[in-house]
Amino acid sequence: MLGRLAIHQPATAAEAAALRAKLGDDAAIYAGGSELLLVMKEGLGRWQHLIDVKGIPALRELRVDGDRLVIGAAVSHRQLERSPLLHGRFGMLREMEAQVANVRVRNVGTLGGNLAFAEPHSDPATALLVHDARVVLAGPRSERTLPIADFITGSYETALAPDEILVRVEVPALPPKAASAYVKFGVHERPTVGVAVIVEPSGDAVDEARVAVGCIGPAPVRLSALEARLAGTRMAAVEAGIHGTDRRHRELVDALTALDVVSDLHGSADYKREVAAVLVSRALATAAARARSGA
Repeated sequence: MLGRLAIHQPATAAEAAALRAKLGDDAAIYAGGSELLLVMKEGLGRWQHLIDVKGIPALRELRVDGDRLVIGAAVSHRQLERSPLLHGRFGMLREMEAQVANVRVRNVGTLGGNLAFAEPHSDPATALLVHDARVVLAGPRSERTLPIADFITGSYETALAPDEILVRVEVPALPPKAASAYVKFGVHERPTVGVAVIVEPSGDAVDEARVAVGCIGPAPVRLSALEARLAGTRMAAVEAGIHGTDRRHRELVDALTALDVVSDLHGSADYKREVAAVLVSRALATAAARARSGA
């Protein structure tokens, strides 16, 4: 039983932020509710007030603005999965969204709610990280913008101030010749490892690579040392991938050694590193093949 709740339906993001500041810890933001209601049903969180933001027009936006995709915080995963805007230079986001949980969750769950909840075993933040995405946060009087890497600060922790709400996500498009891929693995309801990559070729070599790994620690991370090593690598070598016993597999595992990997019911830290190394190789090979074919 959830008990008695007061539902507030502000008309603007500023009103919602002001309510959050006024009601404090007794209130929670409510959009899709896929995470929030589960927490409440399990007795892990209790609030007397829910601030329903689904009706705020600015939070329902989904549009392309120049070279960026603008996603309102209340846009559902299913809307993103099915939107014709998520193709070409935003195609990896559709690939990721199609793998989020299940259709029931995707129908109600929202991108903003997912990011604000900051569940470490989750897909969207990893894909957004390689896209260099930004979140826009609104307070009662002004907005501020943060890179996604600075917004999620730990497991279930974000940089949201007590008088702010997340209003939209801004996603820069991929470079014109770049290709991308998102792959994941899990044996439970939530993923054990998620990997997002972008490969931009120059001739027959890698000009730039971006690699992010999520679900293995408190927050998704970019593998900057690996990205630097991939620059100049022949595209054919990247597309060829690796095999479990060869030197390049060990190099990928070593690249993950310095990360804050957490052992939990999804697997030990060492297991997650091994799985992540395989998925990084697979994702890079897929992106390289897509770049070669122009897909």
